[in-house]
Amino acid sequence: MSTPTRSSAPDDSQTPGTADRPAPSPAPPAPPRPALPRGPRRIVCLTEEPTEILYALGEQARIVGISAYTVRPPEAKATKPVVSAFIGGSVDKIVALEPDLVIGFSDIQADLARDLIAANLQVLIFNQRSLTQILDVILDLGRLVDARQRAEALVTGYVERLERAATRAARRIARPRVYFEEWDDPAICGIRWVSELIELAGGRDVFAARAHGKLAKERFVRADEIIAADPEIYLASWCGKPFDRAAALARQAADGTPLSSITAARTGRVHEIPAEIILQPGPACLTDGLDALTALLADEG
Repeated sequence: MSTPTRSSAPDDSQTPGTADRPAPSPAPPAPPRPALPRGPRRIVCLTEEPTEILYALGEQARIVGISAYTVRPPEAKATKPVVSAFIGGSVDKIVALEPDLVIGFSDIQADLARDLIAANLQVLIFNQRSLTQILDVILDLGRLVDARQRAEALVTGYVERLERAATRAARRIARPRVYFEEWDDPAICGIRWVSELIELAGGRDVFAARAHGKLAKERFVRADEIIAADPEIYLASWCGKPFDRAAALARQAADGTPLSSITAARTGRVHEIPAEIILQPGPACLTDGLDALTALLADEG
C-alpha cells in the first residue's frame, strides 16, 4: 500500500516571515485625460456687439457681465449685470464676476483694458473698422466659443444681405450725396463701416476717403467742408446723444454761411438714425442699420 505524498509547493502559512510581509500597494490611478477646450465659460462684454454676437450664436449662457449701453438683444440687459459704460468700467465689479475672458472694442477702451490686465484678467480687444473686419470678428468669436459652424452660417447670411443690397444699389440711376455725422462738437463724419453701408444702400458718402481714418480726430470735418460738399442727405447719429436739428443746422462756416444752406436742409432730407443700429460694429449695423439706410435713401431716390 502506497503512502500519500505531500505536495512539493510551499505552504505560505508555514513559511517563516510570510505573515509579516506588507500588502502590495495598489496601482496608481491613471493620469486624467486632458479635456478638449470648449472656450471661455465666463465672459464679460464691455460693448454691445460681442453680446449680440454671442446671443446670435446661442452662447449667451457664457456672458456674465455687459455694458450699460447694451440695447440688443433686449433680454440681455434684463438678465445680465452691468459692469461698464463705454470708456470706463468698474474693475472691482468685473473681477468679482471671476471672468475667464473680457472682450472690448477699440483704442477708446485702452485704459480700461490696461487696468483689467493689471488685475490679472485675460482681455481681448477687437478694433474692427470695416464690414469685412466685422464679419471676421463674428467668425473669431464663433471659433473662440466652439461655435465655428454656427458663426460661418451667420456670416454667410450677412454676406448674402450685403450682396443683395449691392445689387439694388447698382440698379439705381442716381446716387445721392450723403453726409453722415457721428458727433457734433467737433463734427465727426462717419466711420468706415458706416461709409461702406451708405455705398451699399445706394448713396455716395461725401467724406468716404476720410472715413478710413482709424482715430476720431482723423475724421473731424469743418462746417465749410460740409457746405462745400453740399450733401443731398444729411444723416446723424450722435453716439447715443439726441440729435439737435436746429443747433446742427445753425452751425456756420468761417464766412458765416450756415449749414442750413446745404441741399439736404433746404429740401427736408435731414434724418437721425439710432446709434444702436448703425454705430455698433456687429450684427445691428449689418441688418437694421443697413435696412434703415436703404429706406432713407430709397425715399429720396
